Amino acid sequence: MASTLNPSTGTPNPPEMSERIRNAADISVIIVYFVVVMAVGLWAMLKTNRGTVGGFFLAGRDVAWWPMGASLFASNIGSGHFVGLAGTGAASGIATAAFEWNALLLLLVLGWFFVPIYIKAGVMTMPEYLRKRFGGKRLQIYLSILSLFICVALRISMDIFSGAIFIKLALGLDLYLAIFILLAITAIYTITGGLASVIYTDTLQTIIMLIGSFILMGFAFAEVGGYESFTEKYMNAIPSIVTGDNLTISPKCYTPQEDSFHIFRDAVTGDIPWPGMIIGMTIVAAWYWCTDQVIVQRCLSGKDMSHVKAACIMCGYLKLLPMFLMVMPGMISRILYTEEVACVVPSECVKHCGTEVGCTNYAYPMLVMNLMPDGLRGLMLSVMLASLMSSLTSIFNSASTLFTMDLYTKIRKQASERELLIAGRLFIILLIVISIFWVPLVQISQNGQLFHYMESISSYLGPPIAAVFLLAIFCKRVNEQGAFWGLIIGLVMGLIRMIAEFTYGTGNCLAASDCPQIICGVHYLYFAMILFVVCILAILGISLLTEPIPDIHLYRLCWTLRNSTEERIDLDAEEKRHEEADDGVDEDNPEETHGCLKKTYDLFCGLQKKGPKLSKEEEAALRKKLTDTSEKPVWRTVVNINAILLLTVAVFVHGYFA
Repeated sequence: MASTLNPSTGTPNPPEMSERIRNAADISVIIVYFVVVMAVGLWAMLKTNRGTVGGFFLAGRDVAWWPMGASLFASNIGSGHFVGLAGTGAASGIATAAFEWNALLLLLVLGWFFVPIYIKAGVMTMPEYLRKRFGGKRLQIYLSILSLFICVALRISMDIFSGAIFIKLALGLDLYLAIFILLAITAIYTITGGLASVIYTDTLQTIIMLIGSFILMGFAFAEVGGYESFTEKYMNAIPSIVTGDNLTISPKCYTPQEDSFHIFRDAVTGDIPWPGMIIGMTIVAAWYWCTDQVIVQRCLSGKDMSHVKAACIMCGYLKLLPMFLMVMPGMISRILYTEEVACVVPSECVKHCGTEVGCTNYAYPMLVMNLMPDGLRGLMLSVMLASLMSSLTSIFNSASTLFTMDLYTKIRKQASERELLIAGRLFIILLIVISIFWVPLVQISQNGQLFHYMESISSYLGPPIAAVFLLAIFCKRVNEQGAFWGLIIGLVMGLIRMIAEFTYGTGNCLAASDCPQIICGVHYLYFAMILFVVCILAILGISLLTEPIPDIHLYRLCWTLRNSTEERIDLDAEEKRHEEADDGVDEDNPEETHGCLKKTYDLFCGLQKKGPKLSKEEEAALRKKLTDTSEKPVWRTVVNINAILLLTVAVFVHGYFA
């Protein structure tokens, strides 16, 4: 692929970036990296018990605080963050880092208020908690289906798309071929490993991600000449071609914003208005950090409450980093590659990156390809693939948990444990197929900025769920009718706005959107606030008009009754009794002998039989271990002091960059 001629102008283009990765150092780093990851996954797979549903899905509740904290961070930060945060940073400055810093507060809320209730309730998935708290099946089914939709529309497709940008730049492969290879590796490793392999490989990848992006940050700041010169040069990073395509382009489309270095921006004209950032963003973050299957599942696998809280604190400190590791390098990329990253004329942008809306999404990949020396470039590329794989494995694992535990058991009441594990693995394969078909949608609707795509969709779908969980835990008067209709009202409002935006487009600097002002006129963070308030009022109103749930069903399911020791009669006790009656049937078959192949297959999928059936007392003891939230007083004090420290740090960074 020597320099190709550009047909329209006849000027030779620079050699392809993909040439840069084809050297021995980079290729060997990538190979070594993947071998190590596979080895760690295999080690975790043989070490833990994946033959039970609790083992495959919750890593046997045996994880210490540091892998758990790293895993929380890694399943949150995917390649979508590298591409999206750096891109929005290049386009509009540092305010987008506030999305990350918001998590500091919410992680503490998760560890101190939400997780103790989830553990005491003895649940594996979030819909399962709603079923215990409210009874009835419709809430659980509604939430499972919605969560699976969010998985595809938001997480999987966004991660795949941003990962594909990297692969496209680095290897010069076709987008879809790249996606296919990537998903194949990811799937093999989730389908065989279960949660334990996900948590351990996450830890490894987080360490490498941080090292790689620290090195890149160093190179980037060295290239622009330090922080002072960075702030000055960023304000002057204006592309040279600002006219063409018969368009009159207003200067505000290509000039960096006045408030680029402020987090708090004007409440009316700002792209991330400050009231929306303080309140609206917190609501969306409460949905993501406190009620989302992917995140909560990590916390439910902790050894004890102190470990869970320590993991939340550790993840909180890690969340301070994206500002320096992603947002600022994205802004530096705009300084160094102004023509490419900050292009405004559609025909120019198509030349540089193939889309008319702008090339800010390419800010971070450009840095990696141009600044990193051989070998390190390979490392960064594998980190990107790794972060992509780790968030995908987390999502696949959690989605298959949701499907098997909440939907499949409804269809097949008498499914054996073995059948559930196989169903979960087949479902992952189905998810992958759907996601590949979703990618073109993200490609079309990538309205310039990936990160705003993610945040806005979260703002339309998240607030009703946040409202239901908050009230479920902190207000015991709320009942099933209130929760269900509150969710439905919220969903309808959110979908109207979301579909309108998909239909009319969100508009960009060159062309405003035709979307009716009454639907799309409100900034998405303000919309999240309105949606949240409407849902809370609906839930409370309908609950107060209908019968309350008697306390006997609520022991240890909401905050006021969290420490009661009385026997709880579950609202879903009837179903439970049927399930237990069916369970006794097929366990007594004599041990069949398996051939070699069959044994290997069972070992690979973690299906081999694990010892004798537990007696009643042993089962009770195991259940007690799984629902125990006690802490040693010393450690409780240690984590509480650290939590206060973390909050102080959060207030300080917000104040410093305000």
